[in-house]
Amino acid sequence: MENDKSLRRWLDDFKLSRPLVIAGPCSAETEEQVLDIARQLKDSEVSIYRAGIWKPRTRPGGFEGVGAIGLGWLQKAKAETGLLMAVEVANATHVKLALEHDIDVLWIGARTTVNPFAVQEIADALAGTDKIVLVKNPVNPDLALWLGGVERLYNAGIRKLGVIHRGFSTYEKTKYRNIPEWQLAIELHGRFPDLPIICDPSHITGRRDMIQQVSQQALDLNYDGLMIETHNNPDKAWSDAAQQVTPQRLKEILESLVVRERIDDSHEFNGYLREMRFRIDGLDTKIIELLGKRMRIADEIGSLKKENNVAVLQNMRWKEVLEKMKEEGLTENLSEEFILRLFRAIHQESIMHQEKIIND
Repeated sequence: MENDKSLRRWLDDFKLSRPLVIAGPCSAETEEQVLDIARQLKDSEVSIYRAGIWKPRTRPGGFEGVGAIGLGWLQKAKAETGLLMAVEVANATHVKLALEHDIDVLWIGARTTVNPFAVQEIADALAGTDKIVLVKNPVNPDLALWLGGVERLYNAGIRKLGVIHRGFSTYEKTKYRNIPEWQLAIELHGRFPDLPIICDPSHITGRRDMIQQVSQQALDLNYDGLMIETHNNPDKAWSDAAQQVTPQRLKEILESLVVRERIDDSHEFNGYLREMRFRIDGLDTKIIELLGKRMRIADEIGSLKKENNVAVLQNMRWKEVLEKMKEEGLTENLSEEFILRLFRAIHQESIMHQEKIIND
């Protein structure tokens, strides 16, 4: 698959002056709930109404969706409000039922994207249709797997494609439910700049109080749209209650968001931008040089440890370094999360250098 202007034609056809908004409950619970939320979203920036019909749960025993009966509720909501309808599909049976109920948009969830066999099954079931199909990133930060899902659909003749960035699972405790790893989404967008990319701040944050912040970050990075979970009574939701907002709060969030200009043709702006980018390029070169020097010292330490038959990993020393760097990072207005990721990567590279020397 190659980048092509036609990839975003389906999005351009909406003729929106602001980013695309997909909103609705995490799960369709009752017909009354589905219709009430849709009515409240009718006269807003929302173009597509989303609702989970089948809910893959990590462990059995939880609410796993109302099933096919909910598709009829969505049909009623569409007829009454004119909103397009979107559901998650995880297999060919889901696709068949969604098509029978004239669902407009299908998305493939993170747990499904991670399985190429499942994605291929969905692609085969969709072959010959003209639906919009969106692919959420896999639960793990694997860009090839994410793009592979899109390519399987493309190879099946699906042309109305897009991706949803919902963050990535981690064993570490952070302020996010799923850490954004913005750089992966940026790299994907760099490879396929005309493939629409939508941010799901609900799943990234897991907290309704952070939805606005992450939504603005996404728009600052030129995302094409947002998928925000919206419920008429979030605290009583049957699934993911903490990350859903009311329709009124959604409208407030959308009104507060600033859409940046993608480019500024003014001579003065571009002059300042070139100057600052030049300074950043110089600093990045120095960072690489410093890291190279650091690893050469790590090589010397590896040789010393080899001569004295000392283990590579020294946990006490590593903890001391980490605590010291966290404190120094704060003085430079660097987040603890960033410092931890940065120095864990540096530490891992240092260990690899020392292990190579010791085992050589």
